[in-house]
Amino acid sequence: MKLFTRILASVAFALSLTTSAFAGGSYGKDIVDTAVSAGNFNTLATALTEAGLVETLKGEGPFTVFAPTDEAFAKIPEEQLNEILADKELLTQILTYHVVPGKVMASDVAGLEEAETVQGQMLKVSTDDGVKVDDAKVTATDIKASNGIIHVIDTVLLPSTDS
Repeated sequence: MKLFTRILASVAFALSLTTSAFAGGSYGKDIVDTAVSAGNFNTLATALTEAGLVETLKGEGPFTVFAPTDEAFAKIPEEQLNEILADKELLTQILTYHVVPGKVMASDVAGLEEAETVQGQMLKVSTDDGVKVDDAKVTATDIKASNGIIHVIDTVLLPSTDS
């Protein structure tokens, strides 16, 4: 129940940061506002709040965010997700692994085999069977925001723990 209350509070906070939904199209809204307005990134919004990354992703950018949906987060066992949300350092590592500096459009992905993340590790990019980053399938592309691009993915990306 404690986690549920914390998630609701975090979602409420994230929602309070948004402008009116889709006002002026997504170009008028930053990455955070665009994602929250979509309605299927509530867990991501909670995680960004817990990690203290909301203001960063509301910054100038540009950023390319591979955004896991609520369904992607639901693939993680609840106990493990709670542990991740409670560990700010780990959560920050995971979330920054979803962000690539610059603006990478879907048309740019065809020539990529990997992309360096804000976290510092490389994401594997594959176009063999649809577009994938690491083991996540890209399900929607080129969602434009005022400070970058969002690509929707079906799995939460986990950086390597190898040294």
